[in-house]
Amino acid sequence: MTFILWLLAVILVVAGIIRLFQKQVLWGIVLIVVGLLVGPGGVSIFT
Repeated sequence: MTFILWLLAVILVVAGIIRLFQKQVLWGIVLIVVGLLVGPGGVSIFT
């Protein structure tokens, strides 16, 4: 389960960074914050 959360967090943060480069700042920030919250190093919403 930890690996799945870590993988999901990485995908969300990378997608957020890509959105920032596409000038979609709001979506980029939202995706990065959600990625940090979901990841096992952050405050996981699944525990």
